[in-house]
Amino acid sequence: MAGFLLLCVFLLATLQRSNMQLDVGLPAIVLNCCEGDILLLLDSSGSVSNYEFSRLLLFASELVRPFSLGLGHVRVGLLQVGTQPNLEFGLDVHNTQESLQKDLQHVSQLQGDTNTKVALRMAQRLLTETEGSVPKVLLWLTDGVQPGDVDGAMSELKAQGVSVLAVSTAHGNYQVLKRAVTPPLESHLYPVDIDNIEIITEDLRDAIIKIIHAERLRVVHLTSHSAVLQWRPVLSASSGYYELVHSSVLKTHPQTKRTLPGDSSWVELTNLQPDTTYTASLSPESNQRLFNTLSVNFTTLPDVLSPAVVSVSDSGPHQIQVSWGPVQRTRVQRYTVEYGAIPSGPVSTVTFHNQQNSTLLTGLEAGTQYLVTVSALHMNGKERAMSVRACTQEAALPALADLQLTSVERQEVQVGWQVHQEGIKGYWLSWERENSPSTSSKQAVSSIYLPPTSRSVRLKHLAPSSRVCMSPVYSSGRGDGICCTAERHTDSSQRG
Repeated sequence: MAGFLLLCVFLLATLQRSNMQLDVGLPAIVLNCCEGDILLLLDSSGSVSNYEFSRLLLFASELVRPFSLGLGHVRVGLLQVGTQPNLEFGLDVHNTQESLQKDLQHVSQLQGDTNTKVALRMAQRLLTETEGSVPKVLLWLTDGVQPGDVDGAMSELKAQGVSVLAVSTAHGNYQVLKRAVTPPLESHLYPVDIDNIEIITEDLRDAIIKIIHAERLRVVHLTSHSAVLQWRPVLSASSGYYELVHSSVLKTHPQTKRTLPGDSSWVELTNLQPDTTYTASLSPESNQRLFNTLSVNFTTLPDVLSPAVVSVSDSGPHQIQVSWGPVQRTRVQRYTVEYGAIPSGPVSTVTFHNQQNSTLLTGLEAGTQYLVTVSALHMNGKERAMSVRACTQEAALPALADLQLTSVERQEVQVGWQVHQEGIKGYWLSWERENSPSTSSKQAVSSIYLPPTSRSVRLKHLAPSSRVCMSPVYSSGRGDGICCTAERHTDSSQRG
């Protein structure tokens, strides 16, 4: 009887060592903490014994078992190293642990040479040609015997943002491995005896989680009385629901619980206290699998009563745009805007609903300073006001004015004008000239450019009822001008 028990213990130990007898049942909790790509680079050459190969494969299986798989979570691929590399399965193949673990049980060793360099070229394509900017990890599982010249390929991978970690049996080439992995060495390089390889599982998994950890519950908007939480959905409308609990850290306010549909990915927490630290926990509830609870801490902003900011813009000769904030629909009943010319102009009042945060004040006097006051009547009966000063622009004057035509002699006119703008580069003057016997019956038009300092000029040989036009010249071209008509009278005088 004792011999039979001894035999049973021996067989049990043998089965536990063999990955062919591995139980593929799902873990109790699936980690939905992470998002990224993990490519297993497994040494499958002839330098690795069958026993070492099976132990490395079993180790890899247990290492990735807790992760939630699929797009938006963790993707796992397996590339074997031999004389020629063999892609056992790519990163986009497995969406469940059940299919991944089943595939890992049926992996066969390649044997042949340890051509790690060629395998790394394939690994580079797999990890860098995939879409998205998720973290990428290359986990090199090897005995470390004559891996070849891998320094260049490993450097290229790391330069492209891939994190390289390595596990090697005790007789591996430590210097090659040390150059291959990304720092820090103490958490990314694991020389270990093959019989005790399971002792590094948790440490290595934690190191990988630090690289591919993705915040699942985060605060995307925060005010003094509200917070919007967002998370990566792990459920659907038919697969479960979420339990959300939030309370102040110091327990100064009662705990609040609510149930959210399985297809939700955000929630707004309201009626929070200003300048208070809260903790929120989100538990995905499903009868298909267990998920870990997500949590986040946040502190609401200090209390701000509207209006806290009043600004003016788009001012013109007769208008001013006034804006205020923040808009607090749940706390403000209405807004009132009062404005009047300084120092003693009449005051006008306009009232707005609690959702409006700007208005255009019109009918104002040009070139005048105004005092604008925005008041908010809050739900609790308190009133808060804020004032600013704003000036309207001067009334726009035409560039040229008072174009005058004064008779000097017969068919001669003195042209004079005034200027109301700066930046004029000159003037363009045109008029209708009297025809000579050799010209056609159609009146000729003459024009002349005058320097910017000119204020008058004498014109000769004007046609009867000649049209005289003056335009300002700017650096960008001619502007709008003014015209006058010279009329000839019997007394030979002309007037404009």
